[in-house]
Amino acid sequence: MIEVEHLSKIYGSTPAITDVTFNVEEGEILGFLGPNGAGKTTTMRILSGYLPATNGTAKIAGFDVHENSLSVRQKIGYLPENPPLYPEMTVEGFLFFVARIKGVPAGDRAEKVKIALAKCNLSDRRHTIIRKLSKGYKQRVGIAQAIVHDPPAIILDEPTVGLDPRQIIDVRNLIKSLAGSHTIILSTHILPEVSMTCNRVAIINKGKVVATNTPENLMSQLTGGSGYELEIGGETNLAKQILQQLADVSLVESIPTVAANGMPLPENRACLRVVTQPGSEPGSNIAAILLQADFQLYEMRRVSATLEDVFLQLTTEEKKLESTDTAETTEGEV
Repeated sequence: MIEVEHLSKIYGSTPAITDVTFNVEEGEILGFLGPNGAGKTTTMRILSGYLPATNGTAKIAGFDVHENSLSVRQKIGYLPENPPLYPEMTVEGFLFFVARIKGVPAGDRAEKVKIALAKCNLSDRRHTIIRKLSKGYKQRVGIAQAIVHDPPAIILDEPTVGLDPRQIIDVRNLIKSLAGSHTIILSTHILPEVSMTCNRVAIINKGKVVATNTPENLMSQLTGGSGYELEIGGETNLAKQILQQLADVSLVESIPTVAANGMPLPENRACLRVVTQPGSEPGSNIAAILLQADFQLYEMRRVSATLEDVFLQLTTEEKKLESTDTAETTEGEV
């Protein structure tokens, strides 16, 4: 549905994005994740036809964004970071206005507006003046204007910025309900948005896409992300040597910690992080080998990489993770 290949945008001598490539299949929600200033909004503006690219191509529903700009705009719904609302209009009046300028036939407008109101839970606010709405409801109106012409693709740029927790949950559920019948790109720097809403993730940093995959695959690829944390009694260095002998253990390291009451651990105790090979479950072997060597095992808990770990590693280090374009997955390409 959405194909982006080697997209670049340069302002003077400053590159905003460089060689950005990703695809989104029909009905998917792609989380376009990156820190502020990474190039998310620039990419979204190019896809929506608001900005021209310096190099590369982008296609939506088979139409080239540059060569067939009007056709692309008919196929997309776009919600910029600041919703384009007319505050003195009613919700319903505004949606009728948007439907008209987006080319919805006159005979279909009432039904299209009714559907958009229902999808965005705005039916009971249809006669409300937009300026009187809360921030959360204004965001819903912004999404409603993006879908009122029933586009196959929807581009949402930071749709939950400035919302309170209840409003964020409402907008998140709304976005999830649109999947399947619409292909969605959700641009954000808020990690829970991606992990709770999106099928796939593309992480952009300093204008370059550094990873594209499902959240689960990204977390499994993160080196040092999965394993166990132990609190043991005994000689720490000897415990490290013993654990390192296990076939499924890739790294053993000491970690600073305190007891549950906030006080430092007793001198004869230490905490270790045991990093394991992807897909392995050596927990029982770890416990057994320590007990056989007469170590005391006070606590053992499984730890795994989170999307936050992936994000921090990829945006603070010059590193790329294997993407679905080269890695074999059960999900197919983005």
